Amino acid sequence: MSRGISVILIVFLTGLASAQVVSVRPAPQISMPAHTVDGNSPGVWQGDRLNVYTSTGTPSSMNGPGIFDLSVGAPPIVNSKVHFPMWIESVWRDDDGLTYGWYHHEAPVCGKLNSPEIGALVSSDGGHTFDDLGIVLSSGDGVNCGAQNGFFAGGHGDFSVILDRKREYFYFVFTNYAGPALNQGIAMARMPFPDRANPKGAVRKLHQGQWEQPGVGGAVTPIFPAHVPWERSNADSFWGPAIHWNTAIDRYVVLLNRACCKTNWPQEGIYISFSADLSDPSGWVTPAKILDDSQIGFAPGYYPQVFGVDPGDTDTIAGQTPRLFIKGVSRWELFFDIAADRDPEEEPDPGDPGDGSDGNRGLDQPYSDGETAFR
Repeated sequence: MSRGISVILIVFLTGLASAQVVSVRPAPQISMPAHTVDGNSPGVWQGDRLNVYTSTGTPSSMNGPGIFDLSVGAPPIVNSKVHFPMWIESVWRDDDGLTYGWYHHEAPVCGKLNSPEIGALVSSDGGHTFDDLGIVLSSGDGVNCGAQNGFFAGGHGDFSVILDRKREYFYFVFTNYAGPALNQGIAMARMPFPDRANPKGAVRKLHQGQWEQPGVGGAVTPIFPAHVPWERSNADSFWGPAIHWNTAIDRYVVLLNRACCKTNWPQEGIYISFSADLSDPSGWVTPAKILDDSQIGFAPGYYPQVFGVDPGDTDTIAGQTPRLFIKGVSRWELFFDIAADRDPEEEPDPGDPGDGSDGNRGLDQPYSDGETAFR
């Protein structure tokens, strides 16, 4: 990539015009040393060592003094194989030293098709061995064995987890592949922080603006609905959200894949969205494209995520210039900033972007390539 690509989101805070700015910049390539990266690759600090997990149905690990100097480590041991194949996609270390993890499990249901579900883990030895705490998120809709996307017949999966800044809830941002078309796309759930050691039955899904549906079997309302449902061969939807808190702009940031519009999920591009408050589902802005598939340089260009570059940074907390990874390869950095004190008369009003929608994407509005929320 010869140059950065910039998009600007216009928002108004406390009556003043301000903007979250993100630029994609070329950077020297670094690659995660795992043989294959097949999902979100979460990281957690254990003392002065960064442990990063990735999975191909069986979890593996990497570790080192930072994201720029990782080596392949011993694979973590999960004490039960009931939920294999397993992809560990999020981890978090507690103040008492326990390490919690969350995984994507694929259950075969229709020949070559699977129905994913999401479960929880805990480790008491620094992430070397994990106990399976069971499934905490699964679809209440039946599988569709006629699905033509090439992989899934339904289910919940391809996700990430983050603890909110008040340490009240763990928020799950996941992909719903099941049920009526209007319910498919990127969905959310949350679990009270005190329930982290006993998560079964504690997770509640977002549905119609309320966090009340049970994690196992409950209904969802997506924050970013699919344009074309997943059972169609030409499915058009975001998937695989990777969320982090960005300290430079004081916002939650989510990166998204977009599958469009043929079978086997061809990557259309990498998208970004922001939110100031995870408890408010209407606060997410319309996702905007930051990289086209043609600019990635390899295929499939799945699994975008950031990794912060400062001590203590991970895939869920990062500063102004984190590295952007796609399928374990980073050829880019992101630059986050706030442009404040703009003259509102010189900027488009996010309350009236001129397309009949509001500046922030409501639950019933389609996503775009950024023309409403970004310029």
